Amino acid sequence: MPKPKILLVDDVGLMLELEKSFLRFSPVRVFTARNGEEALEMVRKERPDLVYMDLNMPRMNGNVCCAAIKADQELKHTPVVMVTTAGRPEDQELCRSSGCDGYITKPIDRRLFLDVGRKYIPDIDRREPRYVFSAPVTCTQGEDHVAGTTADISIGGLYMAVDKTLERDAGIELSFTLPGTSQPIKATGRVAWLNAPEARLKPRLPVGFGIEFVEIANEDLEVVRAFVESLRPSR
Repeated sequence: MPKPKILLVDDVGLMLELEKSFLRFSPVRVFTARNGEEALEMVRKERPDLVYMDLNMPRMNGNVCCAAIKADQELKHTPVVMVTTAGRPEDQELCRSSGCDGYITKPIDRRLFLDVGRKYIPDIDRREPRYVFSAPVTCTQGEDHVAGTTADISIGGLYMAVDKTLERDAGIELSFTLPGTSQPIKATGRVAWLNAPEARLKPRLPVGFGIEFVEIANEDLEVVRAFVESLRPSR
């Protein structure tokens, strides 16, 4: 089955890279455009399943491009989510008047970006199955270093069993080594949920917290992916 297509449109390269990183663990094909004219051409050519469109761009603004998409009988059902600057009601009104299917504001919140996308592509940031796996892991938050043990792992994150819990959404640096490898996997992560002693959300797991990978080098991601695939039960 073909992967869903997502078109990201922004004239700022860093914004495109940020949005692409949000979709890193999603089973989708990502295309990019740098202005409204390129975006309109790409929509006609690729027929994406979802478009994230910046409002203010050179050559053709996002609201003009969105209006053109919605006016085209063959393209009008393409979901378009506009991206605009927070605190500018006039920009938000431009988005609404363009006929877009929704809008989000900058700075972009990763979870909101993905939540909005899941309305149109349910598999966005699909949670991968986790498999039991035990190995030493260390995480660093500022000057604090915490050592624990993994309880399970997936392509998108792991669970860390440790007596000390951090705050939810805390950013951390991770380091752990997988069997059969000599170099540690290093990643930036986010504390996604807590299994605190006083509030065990998942009693089957020890005290600790779930970690979502936020940034991980491509070569390390492929090592994790291959290892997780090796843990999948054979059918």
